[in-house]
Amino acid sequence: MATVPSPADAAPAFVFVGGRPSLDLVATFGRRHAGGLERIPDPGALARWFVAAGLLAVAPPVTGSELRRARLLREAIAVLVRATIAGQPADDEAVRILNARAMVADLPPRLVTTPDGRLAVRPVDGSAAAALAGIARDAVRLLGGPQASRIKECQHPDCSLVFLDETQSARRRWCSMERCGNLVKTAGYRARRRG
Repeated sequence: MATVPSPADAAPAFVFVGGRPSLDLVATFGRRHAGGLERIPDPGALARWFVAAGLLAVAPPVTGSELRRARLLREAIAVLVRATIAGQPADDEAVRILNARAMVADLPPRLVTTPDGRLAVRPVDGSAAAALAGIARDAVRLLGGPQASRIKECQHPDCSLVFLDETQSARRRWCSMERCGNLVKTAGYRARRRG
C-alpha cells in the first residue's frame, strides 16, 4: 500500500491502494460509509495528487472548475464501480460523464532510459484536463473490460476503498494488508484471547 502524506495544513494523506488510477481517484473521498473524508479539498491538493499518483511530473495549475470536474468524474466512477461490484445496471448519467471526460486528449506516455540502462515509463508535464482524461480512459477500459469482475470493496467494516484484485486466486479481501487486513486480524486475535 502506498500512502503519501500531505502538507500539515492540507487534506488527509493520499491513499493509493486501488491498483488503477481511476480507482485511486475514487479513494480521494474516503470513509464513504461514515460521513466522508475529502482528500482533495482544494485545487492545490488535486495538483499534488496528480504528482503523487505518478500521472504528472510537475503539479499543474488547477482551477476551481477543474477541481469540480475532477470530483464529478470521481463520483461518476464511484457510482459505476459500486454498480459493477453489486451486479446492478450502470447509471446512464455516470456513463455520460465518464465518456465525455474520456473524449478529451490525455497525456502521452514517455519512455526513458534509467541510469542502469533499463527502460521505464515516466510521467510528463501536462494539464489537469489531460490527467483527468487519462483517468477517465482508464476507468472506461477497466469497467468495460474483463477485469471489471475483479473490482472489489475492502471488507473492513469502516473502509470504503475499492481495489482491483489481481491475485491469482481472486480472494483478496482488504484494500491492503497494512491498512485494514492487519486491523481485522489483530481484532480477531484479541477477541479470541479474551474468549
